Amino acid sequence: MGPAAPHLPGGAAGRGPVRQAREFVVRRYLIRKLTTYVLAFFVGATIDWGIPHLMPGNPVQLFLSKFDLEPGGYAALYKTMSEAFGTNLPLWDQYWHFWDGLVHGDLGVSIFDFPARVTTLIFNAIPYTLALLVPAIVLSYLAGNRLGAAAARRKALDNTLLPAGYIFQAIPYPWLALVLPYLLGEVWHVFPISGGYDETLLPAFSWTFISSLLYHWFLPFLTVFIVSLGGWAIGMRNLVIYELENDSSRYMRALGASERLVRRYAYRSASLPQLSGLALQLGVVVGGNIVTEIAFHYPGLGLLIYNAITDEDYFLLQGIFIFIIIGVLLANFVIDLVYISVDPRTRLSMQGAFS
Repeated sequence: MGPAAPHLPGGAAGRGPVRQAREFVVRRYLIRKLTTYVLAFFVGATIDWGIPHLMPGNPVQLFLSKFDLEPGGYAALYKTMSEAFGTNLPLWDQYWHFWDGLVHGDLGVSIFDFPARVTTLIFNAIPYTLALLVPAIVLSYLAGNRLGAAAARRKALDNTLLPAGYIFQAIPYPWLALVLPYLLGEVWHVFPISGGYDETLLPAFSWTFISSLLYHWFLPFLTVFIVSLGGWAIGMRNLVIYELENDSSRYMRALGASERLVRRYAYRSASLPQLSGLALQLGVVVGGNIVTEIAFHYPGLGLLIYNAITDEDYFLLQGIFIFIIIGVLLANFVIDLVYISVDPRTRLSMQGAFS
């Protein structure tokens, strides 16, 4: 007998090429996604720049009209400010300067809060928006999914949750932002109806100031939370009912699986479309959050947008929307990465590219 052939445990000889192929497919997927998001950012930033610049009116003229100036002084000041802000340049030159400043992190100077930098004003407002938006999105998503899954299993809860969910989902943000402060602020005097904190306090890292922040934060948070909750609950309820009645659930029951196990797998399968829905709904929720901040005079990006529109402040308005575009695209990209990790079908389809 000849010598035995060497044995490579676990197919080690082919493990290297397989791993390289997997890395190539994942890298190609990420590059394709990043390319899509970069293109979306370019289009969104161009629209963000174009809308305020194509609107009628001149922000420098509007700013100077608030002062009682002599004709000669007005003309000299108008010329100086137009050159400083670049509004005297052709549109294509202004567009080029916009991208040049954006690449270098310079969004310009606010016209009506001169000489404050746009980035400074935005960074002062972002903590308020994030503190309102992130908890409202996360908690409404988690609570809505749990309530919807429970309603799919319990008839009594379903009879209550379904009409309530449709009502919450149909409520406009501005309407609820008027009703809640009227009831909880004007009638029952439970919460303040406007502002980010007590104006008699100075911002400081103290319990007095933090408690004032939370006290003023609750009503705007409750507005965004309630409207978002209904949609997630109804969506999860419908998806779980569908998953419990499909062929895979019947097959599991035929194999003797417990009803608890069937429901757990149904919930996991129904969570995947909800995760995709979260990515699609981010823009809607951000828009509702902006309206809510304006209604409550909450000092976040929404109120800053309102002030920029009323004052026709080009640079502040386009800077705010640049931050919103970046935030929404980053959140969608993170959701894409999470979807790969939790959806076995996506991983199998990627593996099929090199199997």
